[in-house]
Amino acid sequence: MGDFFEFFAELDLLCALSTCPGGDLSVPLWGPDAKDPIDVCRPLAVQVYRIPGKLRAGWQPSQPAAYRNLHGIRLPHWTDRG
Repeated sequence: MGDFFEFFAELDLLCALSTCPGGDLSVPLWGPDAKDPIDVCRPLAVQVYRIPGKLRAGWQPSQPAAYRNLHGIRLPHWTDRG
């Protein structure tokens, strides 16, 4: 149980997972009242699955978006008024 995220990698990739080394930051980490944050650190779990070939049957890679790299912005049409 708990929070998770799931994604489907369309190609081989290398992932790095990082969290704050101070746990949930509920204890002071600096100063005269500083404590060891080990009691408020939570473990991270990573699971990697290989999808069986029969489940990938007919799958095709995503196609590039047809937005011409403008992210929906329309460029003004300039006319020469020379």
